[in-house]
Amino acid sequence: MDGGLRMIVSPETLFWLEWAAAGFGVMNIALLIFRSHWNYLFGLVMVALYFFVFWEQALFAEAVLQVFFFAAQGWGWWLWLRVGGDDHKVEVRWLDWRSRWVWLVAMAAISVNLSWLMEKYTTASAPWIDTPIAVFSVGAQILLAFRRIENWVLWVVIDIVSIWLYIMRDLEPTAGLYGGFLVMSLFGLKEWTEAARKTPEAERFA
Repeated sequence: MDGGLRMIVSPETLFWLEWAAAGFGVMNIALLIFRSHWNYLFGLVMVALYFFVFWEQALFAEAVLQVFFFAAQGWGWWLWLRVGGDDHKVEVRWLDWRSRWVWLVAMAAISVNLSWLMEKYTTASAPWIDTPIAVFSVGAQILLAFRRIENWVLWVVIDIVSIWLYIMRDLEPTAGLYGGFLVMSLFGLKEWTEAARKTPEAERFA
């Protein structure tokens, strides 16, 4: 351990862990776009690997976020299996406008408060960027589990900010992965929007 917090792994090991996580991440998002519940299997492996990568880089909010993601992946898988759907594809919906504002204000408020705490009480390297990414990612993951299309809008914004952060932290493979995630998130938004159009109008918003 380094200073009681960080784990020591060789740069080579960290390099391969990062690339393995990136590979599982690509499969996770690809299956997610097409609304397959099997995306969660790849997601579980991805977040477990990223926990070690982010912890080594002193991105503590991102590291702790992976613990949440691991639990959320299992919870989301369970929810999607309950819903089912034709050809393993689940139905998707939009939030109503009131719910959108509630989610946005809540995530922004939590981000500001947690960023301040991280800056004051931890050695996090970029708390005012790292922490909002973590908070909005939690929101996006929850909306994803409930099959709400707005999760893709959040991921697009998160991906853009994350690319910049990871480049600054010399995590080029992860920055490249998030560049791919950005493209896939845009494609996912398009696919889910088109899928929602097939849902009866009265059931499109919730």
